Amino acid sequence: MSAEQMADGGEEPGQAPPARPLDAIDRGILRLLQTDGRASIRSVADRVHVSRANAYARISRLIDDGVIRGFSARVDHERAGQGASAYITLKIVQNSWRTVREQLQALPGATHIALVSGDFDVLLLVHTPDNRSLRELVLTRIQSIPEVLSTRTLLVFEETDLAPGPDGPTELT
Repeated sequence: MSAEQMADGGEEPGQAPPARPLDAIDRGILRLLQTDGRASIRSVADRVHVSRANAYARISRLIDDGVIRGFSARVDHERAGQGASAYITLKIVQNSWRTVREQLQALPGATHIALVSGDFDVLLLVHTPDNRSLRELVLTRIQSIPEVLSTRTLLVFEETDLAPGPDGPTELT
């Protein structure tokens, strides 16, 4: 992959406004929302010592600027019936990142896709119900994508969630 393709992050031009610097209050709001995405505006405002209107405006700006990309639940995949997890590395045809990304996003169980440098081009995290489903996903779905030159599957034996929250760090620098 060319340096320009990797540097552009795969995003279409003009999608997000230029990044604005975050101040201590913005970082405090992000830290709180990462820990508890369901926190009320009032709670956030009280904890960062600003008015509710100011907290609401800041959160709206962080969303509009693309700093906050959304709110979601952290899932225990095994308890949710997805007992097999794997990182899959892919080598792809040069200049095919956007096409491959679209196809990988449509895969059942795909939870993270990254364009990377090194010995392979793409790192994909998947969660499937079992090893048979994982095998089907890799051998039938992923390897049938014409732009995928090769894959390597790394089974995950155990995971530790490092996301901010009750069980993880909350440092935001």
